[in-house]
Amino acid sequence: MTLQPLTAVNCAGLIQPGFSLLQLDGEVLLFGQKGWPKRSCPTGVFGVRIKSGEMKLRAISFSNDSCYLPPLRCPAVCRLDPYDGLPESYLIHGGRTPNNEISSSLYLLTMDSRGCNRKLTLCCKEKELVGEVPGARYGHTMSIVQSHGKTACVLFGGRSYMPAGERTTESWNSVVDCPPQVFLFDLEFGCSSAHTLPELSDGQSFHLAFAREDCVYFLGGHSLTSDSRLPRLFRLRVELLQGSPLLSCETLETGISISSAIISRTGPTPRYIILGGYQSNSQKRMECSTVILNEKGIHFEPLEAPKWIPDIIHSRTWFGGSAGEGSILLAVPTEGRPSQADMHYFYQVSFQAEGDAKEKEVTQGCSQESTEFDDSTPLEDSEELYFGREPHELEDSSDGEGGNYNEEDEEDESQTGYWIKCCLGCQVDPNTWEPYYSTELHRPAMIFCSRGEEGHWVHAQCMELSETLLLRLSQGSKRYFCHDHGGLPYQEMTPPRQVMSPKRIPMKVKDRKTPPTIKMSPAKKSFFRRLFD
Repeated sequence: MTLQPLTAVNCAGLIQPGFSLLQLDGEVLLFGQKGWPKRSCPTGVFGVRIKSGEMKLRAISFSNDSCYLPPLRCPAVCRLDPYDGLPESYLIHGGRTPNNEISSSLYLLTMDSRGCNRKLTLCCKEKELVGEVPGARYGHTMSIVQSHGKTACVLFGGRSYMPAGERTTESWNSVVDCPPQVFLFDLEFGCSSAHTLPELSDGQSFHLAFAREDCVYFLGGHSLTSDSRLPRLFRLRVELLQGSPLLSCETLETGISISSAIISRTGPTPRYIILGGYQSNSQKRMECSTVILNEKGIHFEPLEAPKWIPDIIHSRTWFGGSAGEGSILLAVPTEGRPSQADMHYFYQVSFQAEGDAKEKEVTQGCSQESTEFDDSTPLEDSEELYFGREPHELEDSSDGEGGNYNEEDEEDESQTGYWIKCCLGCQVDPNTWEPYYSTELHRPAMIFCSRGEEGHWVHAQCMELSETLLLRLSQGSKRYFCHDHGGLPYQEMTPPRQVMSPKRIPMKVKDRKTPPTIKMSPAKKSFFRRLFD
């Protein structure tokens, strides 16, 4: 096994905790980018290539009949292998949007076509569920079970906001564990049913799920009720009988205390590798394990971990995702080092044998919770979104540098982003902030600090502003200086924007033809005048 550092080429700002990894038609896709989809990739899905220690992103197109897919964080992602003539696809449910709203939608993502230059085009459809539909949540899991020739999807766990009737200004952004219900729905008709089992008494999220035939194993997870990561392991068996399904649950004694771990499959057989995750709020799980599923059940075997470097050992958080069989993309934050322009270090962990390790072009992605959403533009569903490409665009594109994502190509969106980066001294965490003013129920109250041509945004709480003063300052077009740049008393009016009146070019009037005139002699004119008189 190897641990190789990676250099993110003009794409490190998009790779943040909360991403998911998808693999379609031999290409691994990165889903759930930071912020709303940007202009160079309005679909928000990227193909990531790793070669010679460099990682590059490439925008992925959607077909014309696709629906809009928001950049969801920590959704439940489940792979559907080809069956009954249906192609390989992915189910995506729930997740958090960049403005911290939690989704309850279910999407089906499939491959639409391959261009003449092997450029991938995806198709996204939203599937409707009827019956007992699972509510909005994130940090949950979905698994596919097969029984008696039928196929169904199992959904379990997750977190959501408190019910609307219980939310106050102080607890507006508080999340709770979803009820420990198991949702079962078929993919053909979209019928959903909820099941309560006595063994599943507490809610859990960011757990691991392994499925084989008619059994699903739930491992670990974090419970907000007890604020613990108990070594729990449940085996859920689903029998898809005629009429109503039959569910049974069993508690096993070989669990592991873990949450937010990374799973990588190591072959066609149900064999997996567990890497990363947390044992407690302040302790990462540095060990690795192999998970084997067979007809006898589930088995765990210790696996030699990579030689961790000091940056990984001393980091408080880490995240990542599976980059194919036996390959994992791992990221750790730089944790406020001013000399580092990027926010994360990236590494590729390979569990392949040394003889089988070859340099390949791999596509990558990440998963887990989000941090901040600076430099992201809140696009509406109808603004600057397109899902298809013209034929000449597919023909002119290639796998070279021209199709790679480049952050420098984007326009400056810092002043229009929903989540704006605050000053270095800010103590407000965008993930766990609680509304301090009534104006912060939807997003933190921020003001713009101007200094020269630059400027940055600061939270009103950092400047100890009252809500009445904040409302007064937010009206009109004024510039303010924070305490670091001179304090609030110094203000100046923003110079009015000079709008050039458009020049109106008069429309060209078509040349009208004059009626033809007949030349007559005076004698003829007098003759005709006497004739008609």
